[in-house]
Amino acid sequence: MPSTTNRHVIPGSERSLMPGAKAVGAVTPDERFEVTVRLRSKASTRSLVDSSAQADKLPAQRQYLSREAYAASHGADPQDIAKLTAFAQAHQLVIVESNAARRSVVLSGTAATLGAAFGATLQQYEHDGGTYRGRTGSISVPADLAGIVEGVFGLDDRPQASPHFQRLHPEGETASRAAGAANASFTPPQLAALYQFPTGLDGSGQCIGIIELGGGFKPADIKTYFAGLGLPVPSVKAIRVDGGRNHPTNANSADGEVMLDIEVAAAVAPKALIAVYFAPNTNQGFLDAITTAVHDSVNKPSVISISWGSAESNWSAQGMTQFDQAFQAAAAMGVTVCCAAGDNGSSDGVADGQAHVDFPASSPFALGCGGTRLTASGPTISTEVVWNANPTRSATGGGVSGFFALPAYQANAHVPPATGSGGRGVPDVAGDADPASGYQVRVDGQNLVIGGTSAVAPLWAGLIALMNQKLGHPVGFLNPLLYGSLAGRGLFNDIVSGNNGSFSAGPGWDACTGWGSPIGSKLLHALGG
Repeated sequence: MPSTTNRHVIPGSERSLMPGAKAVGAVTPDERFEVTVRLRSKASTRSLVDSSAQADKLPAQRQYLSREAYAASHGADPQDIAKLTAFAQAHQLVIVESNAARRSVVLSGTAATLGAAFGATLQQYEHDGGTYRGRTGSISVPADLAGIVEGVFGLDDRPQASPHFQRLHPEGETASRAAGAANASFTPPQLAALYQFPTGLDGSGQCIGIIELGGGFKPADIKTYFAGLGLPVPSVKAIRVDGGRNHPTNANSADGEVMLDIEVAAAVAPKALIAVYFAPNTNQGFLDAITTAVHDSVNKPSVISISWGSAESNWSAQGMTQFDQAFQAAAAMGVTVCCAAGDNGSSDGVADGQAHVDFPASSPFALGCGGTRLTASGPTISTEVVWNANPTRSATGGGVSGFFALPAYQANAHVPPATGSGGRGVPDVAGDADPASGYQVRVDGQNLVIGGTSAVAPLWAGLIALMNQKLGHPVGFLNPLLYGSLAGRGLFNDIVSGNNGSFSAGPGWDACTGWGSPIGSKLLHALGG
């Protein structure tokens, strides 16, 4: 490791071991891999969003930047890229890619050269799920890069996120029936009808971006599924990020997540282009997939669905900050980002007896999507309550961020007090998520019923694509409107019964289901003024 003299520690770059992990030896010095370096923006995106898209304006009144205009005004400065280039050359690192719009420079080197360049000691670690290359402590750069380099991702390749879907298993169904609950699954169009999604729309002219960190899809399954629904086969495009690829295996894998996302979004908006960004399940892969989708000037998604995440305590501060900045960029360009709120109740799978929220849903610039349990009688909803089949293993996520401060738009939402330095309340909205009232999908030749908040993010993404089509203008960053001029106008099915462990539902916004599930046609009418 180089001397810390004349070096600058990157704020928030500290990492600790994964729970239960132990070092088993040094990384082979000549092991070659890539890292993504995030550079500062030419200008603050936060102020741009605050002054335009975040203002409580209807979509038609908002002024968004094109991707090209955003890159020109808020991308990385060429002089900063030049300084990083000189740094790379001095450390025998190769520049693989430089993208000013994404503020990302990808460097390739050996473990020895990359470790020396960024002041990191790399080790191999074992944990219950396998092995990973990792580090502890902070990352540093030479003093002349202080403030220029905001994050370095890829030195550590631990698995970062989990897919938020749950299959309905016979034993779970039996238990639910024994508890006196009526079980019924739904196709996505049936749920769209129950939630009164606007009719006569098909998502034409829209692109829905989907982030995937594993698994894959088989075109034959998609053809069979949509033929069964009587809908046109959607156009689905696989986009590789950091070596990730469409790699289907079997129905017990992450294929369930991929197919759920595609089939739900496309069944709601069958004429929308579905762009699936495949990346490795690492902090680097996840971030690169998001920035690739947000700045994709070819496919131009107007809404992005993310059904992967993990508790805030599993992330570095630099990671959450850079994801949040990517979502701010999306807001400035009129792109809505829908994120699943998690499937493990208010603990979010952390066994410390405390409440945790799931990231990236906890970003103030994400539309956090929580879960309900729904029963229907014909074309109408009979009951809808908080999804909680088991408060730690099968329940909607939700709660209060320990990292992000209470955003201004939630000032009057009565968010519970924060346990840390944060205060952002999660989720913002909800939808059917209980596997016992789950979604009928097809995965690797099998017809399955799947639930989880993973289904709610693409359901909302499909609705937003329909609204964008009708309005002729992207709705973009919805949160300020939901808590502002649209609040209290009967645009949601308010969920007032149930809990997710630490938090209970009640009238208005709550930390289980947000404002509730959508009444799509009313929401569209309100957004159209």
